[in-house]
Amino acid sequence: MDTSLRDRRRVADVVRSLVVLGDSTTVGVGDPVRGGWRGVGALLAAAFPGARYLNPSVQGARVASVRFEQLPAALRARPDAAVVLVGMNDTLRSDFDPVRVHEDLDAIVGELAAVGARVVTVRFHDHSRVFRLPGPLRRALSARVAELNAVIDAVVRRHGVGCVDLDLMDGAYSLDTWAVDRLHPSELGHRKLAKAFAERLAEQGCEVVAPVSLVCTGGLKITPLHHAAWLLFKGIPWLWRRGRDFLPYAATIVYRSWVGQEAPQQPVEAFRRTS
Repeated sequence: MDTSLRDRRRVADVVRSLVVLGDSTTVGVGDPVRGGWRGVGALLAAAFPGARYLNPSVQGARVASVRFEQLPAALRARPDAAVVLVGMNDTLRSDFDPVRVHEDLDAIVGELAAVGARVVTVRFHDHSRVFRLPGPLRRALSARVAELNAVIDAVVRRHGVGCVDLDLMDGAYSLDTWAVDRLHPSELGHRKLAKAFAERLAEQGCEVVAPVSLVCTGGLKITPLHHAAWLLFKGIPWLWRRGRDFLPYAATIVYRSWVGQEAPQQPVEAFRRTS
């Protein structure tokens, strides 16, 4: 074994407590097992056998709800390692405010780091390349994700925490990475996420006892019929609900493109009022 690798393993810290915070992705949606969802949290926890595992994630959670509803329980767990994956639900709302999102995310990451946790978060891919939205919604969502990523980059730089860039993750835009809804990871996608989180935690000094496998062990085989049924009964209703909330912003993006203006972006300095 390489000497430097052996030395790194010797000084790595045992993870006794792991917390995973977030929305439907960290709930495990897209990776069904008997009795419910499994997903990235449970797959990551298996890499730290013996560690206490807490996952208070809630479907539909926004950054503020993670801060005020999930974070208190996470802090009581005194985590050695923490994963935070949240923000996409904020981008789909008409009241999206990058300054407020920054304040909340900065508080989440800062408080977790203050109790000694090694923290890993994510910067998001262009989800419009996976979920085929109409043109105006696609351009609007891409602009929103760029604003969200600017917030995440500022928080990551300030606290020096780990970050998984989903845009660069292997297979980020492959259909087998995504569940039938193309909004949540498939079992393979959840495994890729868990593996990436484990690698970032290892880089921060956590001892990863059991590497995350990418070999899928269950789940439904997705057929064209599944895609058609999802689109009819879930996809179109979801798009209608989100579109009504998101359409005014999309219309602004379209108008600006017509008159040759760039989409408005918050300067990075605007995210520093809590620094």
